[in-house]
Amino acid sequence: MATSTPSHDVFTAIAEPRRREIVELLARRGEQPVNDIVASLAMPQPAVSKHLAILRQVGLVAVQRRGRERLYSVNARELKAVHDWTKTFERYWDHQLDRLKQRAESLARERSRLGK
Repeated sequence: MATSTPSHDVFTAIAEPRRREIVELLARRGEQPVNDIVASLAMPQPAVSKHLAILRQVGLVAVQRRGRERLYSVNARELKAVHDWTKTFERYWDHQLDRLKQRAESLARERSRLGK
Protein backbone atom coordinates (compact mmCIF):
# COMPACT_ATOMS: atom_id res chain seq x y z
CA MET A 1 0.00 0.00 0.00
CA ALA A 2 1.32 3.44 -0.88
CA THR A 3 2.49 5.49 2.07
CA SER A 4 1.96 8.89 0.49
CA THR A 5 -1.38 10.65 0.55
CA PRO A 6 -3.30 9.73 -2.60
CA SER A 7 -4.74 12.44 -4.77
CA HIS A 8 -8.49 12.69 -4.98
CA ASP A 9 -8.56 11.02 -8.37
CA VAL A 10 -10.32 7.83 -9.44
CA PHE A 11 -7.38 6.75 -11.60
CA THR A 12 -4.93 7.07 -8.73
CA ALA A 13 -7.26 5.24 -6.38
CA ILE A 14 -7.70 2.23 -8.66
CA ALA A 15 -4.00 2.14 -9.54
CA GLU A 16 -3.52 0.22 -6.28
CA PRO A 17 -4.27 -3.49 -6.89
CA ARG A 18 -5.84 -4.14 -3.49
CA ARG A 19 -8.30 -1.28 -3.99
CA ARG A 20 -9.24 -2.73 -7.38
CA GLU A 21 -9.90 -6.05 -5.64
CA ILE A 22 -12.22 -4.32 -3.18
CA VAL A 23 -14.10 -2.56 -5.98
CA GLU A 24 -14.40 -5.83 -7.93
CA LEU A 25 -15.65 -7.68 -4.86
CA LEU A 26 -18.29 -5.06 -4.16
CA ALA A 27 -19.33 -5.03 -7.83
CA ARG A 28 -19.78 -8.83 -7.80
CA ARG A 29 -21.41 -9.24 -4.42
CA GLY A 30 -23.15 -5.94 -3.78
CA GLU A 31 -23.22 -4.31 -0.37
CA GLN A 32 -20.75 -5.79 2.07
CA PRO A 33 -19.79 -5.06 5.67
CA VAL A 34 -16.09 -4.50 6.26
CA ASN A 35 -15.69 -7.86 8.02
CA ASP A 36 -16.96 -9.71 4.94
CA ILE A 37 -14.49 -7.80 2.76
CA VAL A 38 -11.69 -8.66 5.19
CA ALA A 39 -12.63 -12.35 5.11
CA SER A 40 -13.08 -12.50 1.33
CA LEU A 41 -9.76 -10.86 0.54
CA ALA A 42 -7.77 -12.21 3.50
CA MET A 43 -6.51 -8.73 4.31
CA PRO A 44 -6.05 -7.19 7.74
CA GLN A 45 -9.03 -5.09 8.81
CA PRO A 46 -7.01 -1.86 9.24
CA ALA A 47 -5.70 -2.17 5.67
CA VAL A 48 -9.20 -2.75 4.28
CA SER A 49 -10.49 0.26 6.23
CA LYS A 50 -7.70 2.49 4.85
CA HIS A 51 -8.41 1.36 1.30
CA LEU A 52 -12.14 1.90 1.78
CA ALA A 53 -11.49 5.41 3.10
CA ILE A 54 -9.53 6.28 -0.04
CA LEU A 55 -12.20 4.76 -2.28
CA ARG A 56 -14.83 6.78 -0.42
CA GLN A 57 -12.79 9.99 -0.82
CA VAL A 58 -12.84 9.67 -4.60
CA GLY A 59 -16.49 8.59 -4.66
CA LEU A 60 -15.98 5.01 -5.88
CA VAL A 61 -17.46 3.51 -2.75
CA ALA A 62 -20.48 4.57 -0.74
CA VAL A 63 -21.17 3.60 2.86
CA GLN A 64 -24.51 3.20 4.56
CA ARG A 65 -25.11 2.52 8.25
CA ARG A 66 -27.53 -0.21 9.23
CA GLY A 67 -27.64 -0.52 12.95
CA ARG A 68 -24.08 -1.05 14.15
CA GLU A 69 -22.89 -2.15 10.72
CA ARG A 70 -21.52 -0.10 7.88
CA LEU A 71 -22.29 -1.52 4.47
CA TYR A 72 -20.06 -0.59 1.55
CA SER A 73 -21.15 -0.56 -2.07
CA VAL A 74 -19.72 0.50 -5.44
CA ASN A 75 -20.68 3.83 -6.93
CA ALA A 76 -20.25 2.73 -10.55
CA ARG A 77 -21.06 6.19 -11.90
CA GLU A 78 -17.59 7.30 -10.77
CA LEU A 79 -16.00 4.57 -12.92
CA LYS A 80 -17.44 6.12 -16.09
CA ALA A 81 -14.37 8.34 -16.49
CA VAL A 82 -12.17 5.24 -16.48
CA HIS A 83 -14.45 3.48 -18.96
CA ASP A 84 -14.52 6.47 -21.28
CA TRP A 85 -10.74 6.82 -21.18
CA THR A 86 -10.01 3.12 -21.84
CA LYS A 87 -12.61 3.06 -24.62
CA THR A 88 -10.35 5.35 -26.67
CA PHE A 89 -7.93 2.41 -26.92
CA GLU A 90 -10.50 -0.17 -27.96
CA ARG A 91 -9.61 0.15 -31.63
CA TYR A 92 -6.07 -1.02 -30.84
CA TRP A 93 -7.37 -4.09 -29.01
CA ASP A 94 -9.84 -4.87 -31.78
CA HIS A 95 -7.07 -4.60 -34.37
CA GLN A 96 -4.84 -6.98 -32.41
CA LEU A 97 -7.71 -9.45 -31.94
CA ASP A 98 -8.47 -9.33 -35.67
CA ARG A 99 -4.81 -10.07 -36.44
CA LEU A 100 -4.77 -13.00 -34.00
CA LYS A 101 -7.97 -14.40 -35.50
CA GLN A 102 -6.59 -14.13 -39.04
CA ARG A 103 -3.35 -15.83 -38.01
CA ALA A 104 -5.19 -18.65 -36.23
CA GLU A 105 -7.47 -19.20 -39.23
CA SER A 106 -4.46 -19.23 -41.56
CA LEU A 107 -2.68 -21.82 -39.39
CA ALA A 108 -5.82 -23.95 -39.23
CA ARG A 109 -6.18 -23.89 -43.04
CA GLU A 110 -2.51 -24.81 -43.45
CA ARG A 111 -2.76 -27.70 -40.99
CA SER A 112 -5.93 -28.90 -42.69
CA ARG A 113 -4.22 -28.75 -46.09
CA LEU A 114 -1.17 -30.68 -44.82
CA GLY A 115 -3.36 -33.27 -43.12
CA LYS A 116 -5.16 -34.22 -46.34
